[in-house]
Amino acid sequence: MSIDVKKDPLLNKFVNYIMKDGKKSLAIDLLNKTFEEMKAKGQKKPVESFKLAIDNVMPRIEVRPKRVGGSIYQVPQEVKQKRQLFLAAKWILESANGKKGTPFHKALAVELIDAANETGNAVKKKLDVYKMAEANKAFARFANR
Repeated sequence: MSIDVKKDPLLNKFVNYIMKDGKKSLAIDLLNKTFEEMKAKGQKKPVESFKLAIDNVMPRIEVRPKRVGGSIYQVPQEVKQKRQLFLAAKWILESANGKKGTPFHKALAVELIDAANETGNAVKKKLDVYKMAEANKAFARFANR
């Protein structure tokens, strides 16, 4: 199975996040191997599962530090679309890189399947961000200052 990343901007962006030292063809090969691994693990449409995984990990709210009167508050704010994609890709790739002893494409396949099923480290990270935002919602009044 070979994907054409030029046709899908989401896949192209994710390949760019995987890429190291400008080696895009290697990143595309890794993503192709990941999708083959996902098929082997029972995902009938790996590209659809990939998109669902990214959507499940995208945070809608995050906390940002804001300095008000000498104190720094963690203020919950909405996340722009581009940053949502960046954070989702970053968390998925970090959790895949954190699995030592397994090839990257296999770890990435497992993480994408877990994220599509709303489990796994990347989804846990998103929920942690939501908990922080909920805990600090009293400081939301500082958001527009």
